[in-house]
Amino acid sequence: MSDSDEPVVSLNDVSVHFDKRSDSLNPFASDDTVHAVDGVSLDIPENTVVVLVGESGCGKTTLGKTAIGLQKPTAGTIEYRGQDIWEARKGKGDIPYKEIRRSLQIIHQDPGSSLNPNRVVMASLLEPLRRWYPDLDDEEKRTRILSMLERVGMSPARDYAERYPHQLSGGEKQRVALVRALLMNPDLILADEAISALDVSLRIEMMDLMIELQDLIGTSFLTISHDLSNARYFAEKTDGYIGIMYLGELVEFGPPSEVIGDPSHPYTEVLKWATPELHGFDDSGEEMPIRSIDIPDAVNPPSGCRFHTRCPEAREVCTERHPELSFGDDAETTAACFRAMDDEEYWDSPDITDDLSDDIAEPSDPTEAD
Repeated sequence: MSDSDEPVVSLNDVSVHFDKRSDSLNPFASDDTVHAVDGVSLDIPENTVVVLVGESGCGKTTLGKTAIGLQKPTAGTIEYRGQDIWEARKGKGDIPYKEIRRSLQIIHQDPGSSLNPNRVVMASLLEPLRRWYPDLDDEEKRTRILSMLERVGMSPARDYAERYPHQLSGGEKQRVALVRALLMNPDLILADEAISALDVSLRIEMMDLMIELQDLIGTSFLTISHDLSNARYFAEKTDGYIGIMYLGELVEFGPPSEVIGDPSHPYTEVLKWATPELHGFDDSGEEMPIRSIDIPDAVNPPSGCRFHTRCPEAREVCTERHPELSFGDDAETTAACFRAMDDEEYWDSPDITDDLSDDIAEPSDPTEAD
């Protein structure tokens, strides 16, 4: 997947399950388990961009927060440069947890909510520097902050540094959040829907800025998006990767030219169809490549392939066996779909879609945000 000798972060068969009480008013009600993430393995190399795409509720944000140590996995391990993050948190291992925490940063979807409304920009940015770099004097810290504000286009920097969050536009708040993350000199930044709240005209500008800084500083980005066209832009410009998530699982992964140009998983076809910039709608009346718009319940996901209840290509084997996503020694693209394998019993298995033809759904956009 990469020429890097060692990934910055490795997720090894990671699952994250949440207990959800079915009836909060009934103390005797049974607890349901939400399968937010199930069995995901992924390496994130140095100076690389990985964009996770999928419907709302597919588990991409949970997976992202798990990757940077903000969410403890139910099963599996997360390693930073070979060190188990949660073992380091207990004081075990060779890399101190403090160093790991500084190296893994996040930019939230709503930057305004992560900024103290009672503090000016300079005060908000000084706080993390004082915590993580106590050896720097305040003048050095201020100089570093002003330099970064200039770097992200907030000029004159001294003027912006004395503003409160309510005096900033949405794009300016996002730049401050980006500066705060970059000041930590991180190895990986989780950008959780970092541009979704911006006007369309500002999204390309913000992505270009992130790409410029990613190349300059050499950090990796794990980006969360529900928009496949934005994902393509970010991944293509950085020679990065796109990961497609469905119902808690990573179902396709690879370079954007392959994932979008020649999808191997039927769900990726759905996301591409629902993205006008990628599909190129015409008047041919082409039906959406999906049987049902209803997403199965994450409390009780379907057996076999989780997408088989909606897949127009599903066969009987898809209801019984679970296709695995696995990387070969030199593979960059992979999909958890029997159709992506030539030597598979799928091709001899009975078709189940004819019996469910009445479930064909009217076109809808499955990528709509929360």
